[in-house]
Amino acid sequence: MSSFIPSEPVIHSIRDHATELQRAEEGVAALAAQRNNRWYPKFHIASNGGWINDPNGLCFYEGRWHVFYQLHPYGTQWGPMHWGHVSSTDMIHWQREKIAFAPSLEEEKDGVFSGSAVVGDDGKLRVYYTGHRWANGVDNTGGDWQVQMLATPDDDQLTSFTKQGMIIDCPTDEVDHHFRDPKVWKTDGKWYMTFGVSSKEKRGQMWLFSSDDMVHWTYERVLFEHPDPDVFMLECPDFFPLTDAEGNEKWVIGFSAMGAKAHGFMNRNVNNAGYMIGTWKPGEAFHPETEFRLWDWGHNYYAPQSFNDGSRQIVYGWMSPFAQPIPMEEDGWCGNLTLPREITLGADGDVHTYPVREVEGLRADSRVYGTMKLGANETTTLADDAEAVELELELDLTAEATSAERTGVRVHATPDGSYTSIAYDAQLQRVVIDRQNAATGDRGYRAAPVSDAELATGKLSLRIFVDRGCVEVYVNGGKQAMSSYSYAGEGPRAIQLVSESGSTTWSDVRLHHLNSIGLE
Repeated sequence: MSSFIPSEPVIHSIRDHATELQRAEEGVAALAAQRNNRWYPKFHIASNGGWINDPNGLCFYEGRWHVFYQLHPYGTQWGPMHWGHVSSTDMIHWQREKIAFAPSLEEEKDGVFSGSAVVGDDGKLRVYYTGHRWANGVDNTGGDWQVQMLATPDDDQLTSFTKQGMIIDCPTDEVDHHFRDPKVWKTDGKWYMTFGVSSKEKRGQMWLFSSDDMVHWTYERVLFEHPDPDVFMLECPDFFPLTDAEGNEKWVIGFSAMGAKAHGFMNRNVNNAGYMIGTWKPGEAFHPETEFRLWDWGHNYYAPQSFNDGSRQIVYGWMSPFAQPIPMEEDGWCGNLTLPREITLGADGDVHTYPVREVEGLRADSRVYGTMKLGANETTTLADDAEAVELELELDLTAEATSAERTGVRVHATPDGSYTSIAYDAQLQRVVIDRQNAATGDRGYRAAPVSDAELATGKLSLRIFVDRGCVEVYVNGGKQAMSSYSYAGEGPRAIQLVSESGSTTWSDVRLHHLNSIGLE
C-alpha cells in the first residue's frame, strides 16, 4: 500500500495559476452582471455568479473566519471546480475575497475538489484538497483519478496560495476511483488524515493516514466501512470529538452516503448527509455506538464540513439543488450554504446543531406578539412582505391549548396562492416542510421527528429563518434541523400563521427582520 505515497510532494504545472484565477474572476463577473436577485440570498453565503457546492477549507485564522466553497465560475451547473472564498471578522458581515484555487496542475486539471484547512504547530495554515482528473481524459464514463494535494497561503490574510503538489496518489488497483475530500486533525501529538474511498468491492469507506510533519503521510488502516452494502462512497467525511456536560468524550463520524436507499422518512434526497456517534483511539478503527442519523431533514442539505474555531465546533452545509427543476439556474447563480451551526453533544446523548450566537447580530428590528390563539382553520398574517426574517415560535401542545391536526407557518405566501408550509403534524408527530403549493421548483415534503420525551413537555419550539429563496428550521433548540429551497412567486411575500382542523395556542411568537450579510 505504500507505493501510492510519494517520498516528496509531486507537482506538474500545465497552466499559469494566476492567469486561470483571473479568467475565473471574469467568468463570475459576467454571470453576476446578469444575475436575477428574486431568490438570491440576503443572509446566506453564495457566489455572486456561477454554481457552488461543498463548503471547503473552513477555519478561524489570524482573527478572521474563512469560508471557501466549490465554485464553477463559467456556468450555473456543475463544472470544473475552483475554490471561491469569503471572510469575516464577526460572522455577521462578510466580504468577498479573490478566488483561491483554479485547476492549473496535471494532478487537478479537471477540478480542484473539496478539502479542509488546519493550523499547524508553527501557527501556519495548511490546505488539503483533492486533485481531480477524468481517468479517460475526457469525461466521467471512464471513472475518476483522484489524489490528495497540499497548498499553503502566501500571507496571513489568505489572499493567495502556493500549491505544494500531490502528497497521496490514488492506488487504482485498490479502489474504485472515488478517493477524495481530505479532513486533517491532530490527536496525541500526531497528525491524522481521513478521506472518502470507494473500495474495489464498491463499499463506502474512510481511510486513515498519519504524519509527523503534515507533508509525508503513512497509510494506517480503514477507519470505517459503512455497514450498508448499497453505500458505495462516503463523500465529504468529517471526524471530530465532542464532550458532553459531564465531560464524557465521544467521536462523531460524518459523511455523505452515496447509494443509501430511501426508507420511510429516511434518505429521501438524492444522496444523504449524516453521522454516527462512537469511540475511537489513534491507530484503531472507529467503533459506532449509534445508527446512521441525518444531520438535516430538509430537501436540500449535503456535504457538511465542520471546524473548531478554538472554543466550539462549527459546521456549514451546502443547500444542494439536486432535483430538477432548478429555477435559479436561469438567474446567473446557483446554490448557497446554510447558516453556520454550532455542534454540541446534548444531555440526550445525541448531536444537536443550532445557529451560532453571532447570527442574532443580523436582527434589524423585532416584533414580540406574545401569546397568539387561532381558531379551527384560521389564518392570520404576521408580515405582509418579508424577504429576510427570523421567527421564534413556541407551541403549547397540551390538549386543552392545541387540537389542530397541523399547525404552523406559511412563508413566501404570494398573491398567486403559492407558499411553503412549515408545520407540526400531530398525526405524524413530526415537523414538516411541505412544498406542494410552492410557486416553482421541486415539490414534495420532508418531516423531522419529535421524540416522545419532547412531546411529554407539552411544548415545541421552532426557530425559522426565511431568506429570499430558502428556509432553515431548527426544532427544540437544534435537536433537529431542516434546510430547503423555497422559490417565492411574484409580488409581496407574506408570512402567515395557520391552524388546520382544530385550534392552536402559540405561547410565544417573535419576528425579527434581518440585515444582509453584505454579499449581495
